[in-house]
Order: sequence, then C-alpha cells, then structure tokens
Amino acid sequence: MSVPILRRGELLIATIQSALSDRGILELRDELVARVGQFRSRGIVIDVTALDVVDSFVARSLRTIALTARLRGAETVIVGIQPEVAIALVQLQLDLQPLRTALDLDEALQLLRRRTAKRNGDRG
Repeated sequence: MSVPILRRGELLIATIQSALSDRGILELRDELVARVGQFRSRGIVIDVTALDVVDSFVARSLRTIALTARLRGAETVIVGIQPEVAIALVQLQLDLQPLRTALDLDEALQLLRRRTAKRNGDRG
C-alpha cells in the first residue's frame, strides 16, 4: 500500500503523499473500507494536501470511498484541497456529495468528533 493509514482511536487517517495511479486509488478504497470494519472506525480523514491535480477518476473514487464508508458506519472528511484543485473540481461540475471537506487535519478531527458525539447521543 503506497498510502500510509494511521489509526487514531475510532478514526483512520490516510495521507496521500504523491499522485496515485488508478490502481492505487482503488487499493486505497479497498484498504480503507476493510479497516473500517476491522477497527470499527467511525471516521476517515483523507489528506490530499500533496496533490496538485485531482482528475475526475480520483474525485469520483473519493466520493465512492465516502459512500462505501458511510454504509459501513463511518463518515469521511477530505482535507488539504489546494485552491487550484478546488477550482478545477468546480469547473468539472462533478457531483461530490456526500464528501465533506475541511481545511486541515485539526478541523477534520473536530468535525468528526462532533458528528460522532451527536450520533452517539442519538442512540442513548
């Protein structure tokens, strides 16, 4: 696996450090979804700060990760989208729902903690 995935409590943090091939993004998807089940993770943070280009396949794959993780009980937050990448994604007019974004890791962790606490409060 070319993308390191760290476990921090109920969260998984994947840091993409360089451009991924199509196969690489699919491997990341499969690994994250497997680990959500293995560790009963409630959230995934995917850091894309190192990417200066996100093509439509990678964008759709990130969306697929979020949708699949949600079906397994985990929320996904993408962090570190570069301004040029954000502009390009808007121009491509891709449907990226339900992707959630945050500026950095700290903001993503706060978002996931709030969502997890809210979900746990709804159960009890």
